[in-house]
Amino acid sequence: MAKPIKMITALGTPLTADEDLHLPGLEAHIQDQLAHSINGFLVAGTMGLMQLLKESTYRQLVEQSVLFNAGKAELLVGVGDTSFVRTRDRIRMVEDFDIDGVVVVAPYFIKFSQEDLIDYYLSLADLSSRPLYLYDLPQTTGTKLEVGTVLRLAEHPNIHGIKCSDQFVTIRPVIDAIGDEFRVIVAQPNLMDVLLRSGVYEHLDGIYGLVPEWIEKMVATTESENWEELALVQRDLSELLRILISFSAPLFASVTVLLNMRGIPGNFAPRPIRPLTAEERVQLLEFPLIQKIFADKSVSSVEV
Repeated sequence: MAKPIKMITALGTPLTADEDLHLPGLEAHIQDQLAHSINGFLVAGTMGLMQLLKESTYRQLVEQSVLFNAGKAELLVGVGDTSFVRTRDRIRMVEDFDIDGVVVVAPYFIKFSQEDLIDYYLSLADLSSRPLYLYDLPQTTGTKLEVGTVLRLAEHPNIHGIKCSDQFVTIRPVIDAIGDEFRVIVAQPNLMDVLLRSGVYEHLDGIYGLVPEWIEKMVATTESENWEELALVQRDLSELLRILISFSAPLFASVTVLLNMRGIPGNFAPRPIRPLTAEERVQLLEFPLIQKIFADKSVSSVEV
């Protein structure tokens, strides 16, 4: 296998009842991932709900993530905001920390043209002292980074890659055109087995935080070319995603319950996201797959 496999967890942000950073929760979250050979983190990405955090909490999140990670895994930080000046100020806030790059989601709230986006990203790349990564998330931002735009931006020496959460077919032309010269990190948790077998080795998602042992197993089965076992893990991962997306309660509130079940304290669903009701919590934990996740663990649920 010529290229190493990169599994990057989009970390959640554990909060106290006052929505300050929950330091023991963050440390436990990071150490849990490192213990299962996760070799990259995205801090303050979509899973980390950067846009819902206080500025002081955001800064502390980056600072403490660097300390708890201690250089063990690649550490990327989400900085994308609604305008050039707001994103610029976030870059300036975090670039003095020992991070490996900044990740910039397309600006949202107002629609921008592709020419607007090219100017936006080139200007940010010029001023950032850290490698900059594009982040394509059209289902949330309402703005698509088109292939031509990505290829144009890839020419900038400080734009090192893209995190693509859109369908894989939309980023495949970039891979074909540039190859290994430009990092393409995909968020395709329902297709990981297919993509790993095809040689797509850079993956990132928030679901990894809930079951890092499954992600570790996917790497091992890929390296050993045990495709049957890889497919079985993929089946469980896809079912977990289906449960969380289709469940009646808010996604981040469900994530909070499951991370707490892993022994990771804190609330990962800031207001106005409501917590699970007692009845919803019981329903969530009654799913056979959820019971399977915790069947061989000594579960001691913790909360904020």
